[in-house]
Amino acid sequence: MDTIDWTSFSRKIAVKSTVQLIYDAWTKSSEIEKWFLLMSSFHSPDGQLLNPDKSVSKGDSYIWSWYLYDGIEGGKITEANGTDHLQFTFAGNCLVDIELKQQDEYVIVLLTQKNIPTDNMSKKNIRLGCDRGWSFFLLNLKSFYENGIDLRNRNPEFKGMVNN
Repeated sequence: MDTIDWTSFSRKIAVKSTVQLIYDAWTKSSEIEKWFLLMSSFHSPDGQLLNPDKSVSKGDSYIWSWYLYDGIEGGKITEANGTDHLQFTFAGNCLVDIELKQQDEYVIVLLTQKNIPTDNMSKKNIRLGCDRGWSFFLLNLKSFYENGIDLRNRNPEFKGMVNN
C-alpha cells in the first residue's frame, strides 16, 4: 500500500473515432448524456444555461447526475481548448484532465484525476471509487461510440453493479 499514489491516477483507452467526435462527447450536454450521465447541464460564467449542442468553454460550470446514484456533482471547467484538451473540477477540489490524441483510426483518451486528498475517506471514495467509476465509463464511451451500445444499468432492482 505504501507504493500507491493516493493523490492521482490515470486511465487510457483507444476509441475508434475522431478527436472532434470524442471531444464533443465530453463537452456537449447532448453527447455526454449518451454514454456517461443521466442529466448534464452546462452554464456560462453568468449562470445562463448553455444550449445542449454547444461545447463548453473555460470558465463555464456544470451540474451532473447519474442513473441509480443519488448524488449530484457540480464543478467548473478550468480548461477547454476546443479540440483535444478539457479540464474540470470534480469530487471537490480534484482536477480531471481529458487529453485526446489521434493515432491512426483511433483516439487515445487519457484521463487523469489529480489533487486527491489523502485522508482515509478520500482514499476510499475518491481515489478508489473514482478510479473504478472512470474505468467503467471509459469502456462505455468506447462501446457507445464504436458500436452504439450503452452498457449502463438503469434498472433500480440491480443497484451496486459494476455498470452503475
